[in-house]
Amino acid sequence: MTDATEQKITIPTYDDVLIAHERIKPYIHETPVLTSRFLNELTGAELFFKCENLQKAGAFKVRGASNAVFGLTEEEAAIGVATHSSGNHALSLSYAAGQRGIPVTVVMPRTAPQAKKDAVNGYGGTIVECEPSTSSREAVFAEVVAESGADFVHPYNDPRVIAGQATCSKELLDQVENLDAVIAPIGGGGMISGTCLTISNIAPQVKIYAAEPLNADDAARSFRAGHIIADDAPETVADGLKVPLKDLTWHFVSNHVTDIFTATEEEIVDAMKLIWKRMKIVMEPSSAVPLATILKNPEVFKGKRVGVIITGGNVDLDKLPWLS
Repeated sequence: MTDATEQKITIPTYDDVLIAHERIKPYIHETPVLTSRFLNELTGAELFFKCENLQKAGAFKVRGASNAVFGLTEEEAAIGVATHSSGNHALSLSYAAGQRGIPVTVVMPRTAPQAKKDAVNGYGGTIVECEPSTSSREAVFAEVVAESGADFVHPYNDPRVIAGQATCSKELLDQVENLDAVIAPIGGGGMISGTCLTISNIAPQVKIYAAEPLNADDAARSFRAGHIIADDAPETVADGLKVPLKDLTWHFVSNHVTDIFTATEEEIVDAMKLIWKRMKIVMEPSSAVPLATILKNPEVFKGKRVGVIITGGNVDLDKLPWLS
């Protein structure tokens, strides 16, 4: 790791990504890349969907969580790990901790999808509920860590987590040649930071785009303002994208992202339904935001080879958004 003294944060390097990939290989899938002739014709682009919805624990976040958990010393691991998360990081950390056989406690909003709470419980995690706001989440979590002394594995603002997430785009670049761009959802920025870390080091000619719900567009507003703007409790169907950027993820976003596009709630749900219908794969609303923004900005992507990261598939099948 190298220290970014001017920002007082630790920036992971590409060497950290290579170490992370070797460390986590026994605990993750190398997920497939799928294509759709229909969606290519609809968008005018060649789209390559990196399917992290088919990942262990159903989300890309198992990469960063596994890197953090299996990088702990035996003494650190014995105390256990803890985090706060709306869902996918919570269940991913629970999965990784279960694989190592160590305790894990997660603070989750009481409104988090039941499917994600069930997964945390299924992996042996202990849930402490909080109100659905960033301030409540962080306050309740502070109490949990003060009591247990567990290692805090932040859902995204953690160099170990970002190095783990970066292995996704490393695989993508190995699987698909000559990409012009990669697009991924953005909430707190863990996946997009990992994407920036990999691509800026080994394929700097590839443009990096982020996709965000219009109802939770603090990253897009931050990007245009040149500093972090944090919303406390935005409301969006894309429950995994409600959290704000932090200093470490802002470093990557501000230095390497080409642009951030937004989509409305209706556009997100329509894109989600389109992928379910045409590609026959289960994905959650957050994962549909990139396609929604490609459909909304065809001039940016037309004629380009675009990697699209489908970040997760942990959706409550009893509450599909087009049924409400």
